[in-house]
Amino acid sequence: MKCVAVVYGGWSSERPVSLSSGQKMAAAAREGGYDVVEIDATPDLSVQLREAAPDVILNGLHGPWGEDGCVQGLFEILGIPYSHSGVLASALAMDKIRSKTAFKAAGLDVARDAAVTREEVARAHPLEPPYVVKPVNEGSSFGVLFVRAGANGPARQVLGADWHYGDNLMAEEFIPGRELTVGVLGDKALAVTEITTLREFYDFDAKYADGGSRHVIPADLPDAVTQAALDAALIAHQALGCRGATRSDFRYDPSKERLVILETNTQPGMTPTSLVPEQAEYLGMSYVDLVSWMIEDASCQR
Repeated sequence: MKCVAVVYGGWSSERPVSLSSGQKMAAAAREGGYDVVEIDATPDLSVQLREAAPDVILNGLHGPWGEDGCVQGLFEILGIPYSHSGVLASALAMDKIRSKTAFKAAGLDVARDAAVTREEVARAHPLEPPYVVKPVNEGSSFGVLFVRAGANGPARQVLGADWHYGDNLMAEEFIPGRELTVGVLGDKALAVTEITTLREFYDFDAKYADGGSRHVIPADLPDAVTQAALDAALIAHQALGCRGATRSDFRYDPSKERLVILETNTQPGMTPTSLVPEQAEYLGMSYVDLVSWMIEDASCQR
């Protein structure tokens, strides 16, 4: 029986999401017939893994250290096959500015942006409002701020004592329209989901709280737009060099027939409200089958 270490938790801002994803994946792996050891990652993860001596690592970490290439490098050093993307693809996808360079080179439409520091964002508008301010290396919408048209001043809250999302930020043109997302497994784009929420935007609570958002699958779109989104997600996955499962997020502006890719997530959530499991189920793949696929897809040198 294959021994699978499900690694989750960690110490990033996305720890609660990772705990939910990891524990659900561990239960599914057991149901799928694997011998499972659950590891709540600490800075001594190498010791934890040596003691567990797994055949495969199912990576359930989210956020910095877990999906930015750092822990993937550790898996490579230990020589243990692991799920999802490798070192370079993970690092590239986590950096919102550099990943957009790869998207643009692959022919995808991206929003106009500016790389800025916290001080620059607080001092003056880096772009003409409306625009969005995002940390360069965070997930789950942590630290995302909207500066509306006609705003009296820039996003000065980034200088507050409760800001924990780093000094390097991206200001990005606000794209009006509809929120779409597409999952990819290996070399296949799954489906297009439209996300709606009564909140200001698809933030952490909208993503993970019960009733925080509504997922429409398949999205009610013209066939050509659906196909364009499926194609763009697979192109993004390949342009970054991703493996395993990813999820790419888009904004679609019907007034301009513009489909803009925002980012690709190399460790998409596996919680009860997550989008990739939902899309897989829509196509007839159970959660247990999805987790088993991730385990069997694991390898080194990804």
